[in-house]
Amino acid sequence: MTVPVLQQAGALLARYDVLISDVWGVVHDGLWALEPACAALTAFRERGGAVILLSNAPGPSEQVAKLLDAKKVPRAAWDRLVTSGDVTRALIAESHHKLAYHIGWQSDRAVFEGLGVELVDEARADLVVATELNDYRSETPEQYRPLLRRFAERGLPFVCGNPDLVVHVGEDLLPCAGSLAVIYEELGGRVAWAGKPYRPAYDLALAAAAQVRGGRPIEADSVLVIGDAVRTDLAGAWLMGFDSLFIAGGIHRDETMRGGEVDPAGLAKVLDGLTVRPVAAMAALG
Repeated sequence: MTVPVLQQAGALLARYDVLISDVWGVVHDGLWALEPACAALTAFRERGGAVILLSNAPGPSEQVAKLLDAKKVPRAAWDRLVTSGDVTRALIAESHHKLAYHIGWQSDRAVFEGLGVELVDEARADLVVATELNDYRSETPEQYRPLLRRFAERGLPFVCGNPDLVVHVGEDLLPCAGSLAVIYEELGGRVAWAGKPYRPAYDLALAAAAQVRGGRPIEADSVLVIGDAVRTDLAGAWLMGFDSLFIAGGIHRDETMRGGEVDPAGLAKVLDGLTVRPVAAMAALG
């Protein structure tokens, strides 16, 4: 099945009431807002649609919203923001564990605030929470394997606060916490995934959309997922029964783009084997 490649998204977006859009790679590039994408989302809202940004960013939504402001993503482009950090907080609370070993940035520790959790060293931990690598520019996931093996041998549960494997920061492709969670599962450990493509993240997004639309129920055929990652965005859309729009110029761009245009052969290769394909693809949302 051939996936249509669009130059403009307006006509496609008009078929839906709710957009659940990825953030990094769609709305901004890790450094600055992508202005055509923000303009398209703003226009959709002006026509009465609801835009829910669903991000695998590991911080709580209030914190991530401030980062979007700093990257010049206009508030007019979105109604609500749901993050992996929001899901992480819920998973930590549900676990009833109170001694956590944290892997990730100091700023990510906002996910623990108000939960009565103490951050401890390796020996005392009864829970592992990974929001990022400690330094994703200088470290590799494999460097963590010995530490993760020791935790897995003790049977500690592992909360993955960002299921993405990698992310683009400008032109750099850098590892995320999902790469650590994959290793942990390889070692026989138990992982709770806080974010896309898993249902809890989409349930929060749908609840937010219903609130925006005055409490009206959201039908699956009225929702379009926009994203640049096959493993998270497209898989999550398939899991929930939603249509999806694939942004080929995002995380898979080295495989799907040639000379600034979508390469049909590369696109077909990336989408090969998917149970349900996206309804369309674009180089970038606009």
